[in-house]
Amino acid sequence: MKKHWKIDLLYDSDCPICMMEVRFLQKRDIHGKIKFTDLNSITYSPIEHGGVEFESGMRKLRAVLPDNTVVVGVEVFRKTYEAIGLGWVFEATNIPVIGKVADTIYDVWAENRLRITGRGDMADVLAERRAQLLAAENEGCDSDACDMNYDA
Repeated sequence: MKKHWKIDLLYDSDCPICMMEVRFLQKRDIHGKIKFTDLNSITYSPIEHGGVEFESGMRKLRAVLPDNTVVVGVEVFRKTYEAIGLGWVFEATNIPVIGKVADTIYDVWAENRLRITGRGDMADVLAERRAQLLAAENEGCDSDACDMNYDA
């Protein structure tokens, strides 16, 4: 089946700054060229998104192209904006010296994003994710039945 989207944008829905960008893009994506994938969704599956694990997606912005190529950092912005006809916004970052500066600025942002948005550090986010996954796994489980040893 041919994919109609041009880029699968993996985003952090708990990041207020990230969500401003996602909403901006959603309003302009009138032809469905961007597939928006929330890393924080309990149903997020790396297998369906270029093999991008939760932690690596949280460390740096990533997106997946239809051929399963994973792009990272500023390249995600370039490809995403190109997909909706706004490639000119990031065109200057294709110039080597400007691209290097943009990459450096993005890397500093990515390294500090969680703290800047009041979410602690990566260890906190990973612990919270593990707890969410465990809770989802046990949801609806009667505690007596869940604790039952069927091998006895």
